[in-house]
Amino acid sequence: MTIKNNVILAHEDINNKIRRIAYQIYESNIDESEIIIAGIANNGILLAKKLRDTLKNISEINPILCEVYIDKKNPRAEIKTSIPTSEYINKSLVLVDDVLNSGSTLIYGVKHFLDVPLKQFKTAVLVNRNHKQYPVKADFKGISLSTSLHEHVEVVLEGNNYEVVLE
Repeated sequence: MTIKNNVILAHEDINNKIRRIAYQIYESNIDESEIIIAGIANNGILLAKKLRDTLKNISEINPILCEVYIDKKNPRAEIKTSIPTSEYINKSLVLVDDVLNSGSTLIYGVKHFLDVPLKQFKTAVLVNRNHKQYPVKADFKGISLSTSLHEHVEVVLEGNNYEVVLE
C-alpha cells in the first residue's frame, strides 16, 4: 500500500478490507443462519451494505440490514433503527461504522443495543483512529491509523472510486 495525495486506502484496498472483515464476521457466526448487520446512518450503513453483500456471496448466513440513526451532535437523543427491536432479539448483531475516532458514536450505539437481549454483539469499522475517549473497541477493523487530533479521515464509499483520505 502506497500513500499518494493523502489517500490511505484506494478502491481495491477497501474492497479487500471489506472482504476480510466479512470473513471474520462469518467465522465468528459460523453456526448462525441469520445475523443483523446494523450500520450507523450515512457511511456506516454504506459499509454495512457492502459487508451484507459480501456475506451473502461467501456464506449461507442471511444477513439482515438495519440502519441505526444517531444524532452525532446530540448522541444522548433517542436512537432509532430501521427495523423493529423484535427482529433482533436473541440474534447475533454487528454494529458497523466507517471510522472509530473518539468512540462516542459507537458507544451510544452499543448502549442502545444493550437494552435488547442479543445472542452475540460485535463492532466493525473500516478505520480505527486510536483516539478513544470511551471504552469501546472495534472487534473487526480494516486499518488502524495513528493520526493527530487535528487531522481528519474522510471515507468515500459511493460511486466507483472508494477511498480513505487523510486531510
